[in-house]
Amino acid sequence: MALICLAGARAGAAEDTGQGEAPNGQSGLAVPRFVSLKSDRVNVRKGPSSDQAIVWVFSRAGLPVEVIAESDNWRRVRDSEGADGWVFHSLLSGRRTVLVAPWTKDHASVPLYASDSENGKVVAELEAGVLGNVVSCDGEWCRLSIDDYAGYVQQEKLWGVYRGEAIK
Repeated sequence: MALICLAGARAGAAEDTGQGEAPNGQSGLAVPRFVSLKSDRVNVRKGPSSDQAIVWVFSRAGLPVEVIAESDNWRRVRDSEGADGWVFHSLLSGRRTVLVAPWTKDHASVPLYASDSENGKVVAELEAGVLGNVVSCDGEWCRLSIDDYAGYVQQEKLWGVYRGEAIK
């Protein structure tokens, strides 16, 4: 069994398909929705313009963020810590990723199971903040790929997917 550790965090066509049921933004895609960052360096601005001050910089490609508003080619995004700001749309990707239990501060691990059951074999123990690629979700479990590992995590232990959301 492996323990997969957090590697790299935040230092301070472009988007996904929509969720379906949420109201659509200017782009025609659902708001809110989850997307991921395309680059290791993404400036987050105070407002929807390159004239606005940079309030922090994301430094982790693939990090999931939630689009909570749209203004022309700008997207207001929120991260797993609740911080929000504006990002240019072309710096976002429709690739779905998740963070494993980023709210956990006590070093508890989350099991990655071989099947979508708590009775399944544990493939790896995932530390809080591990970044995974979403293969699919059924509303209760998500199949993830993380480095050389693949398996299932309970959806409620992930940030980057909505409760009950199905992803195919």
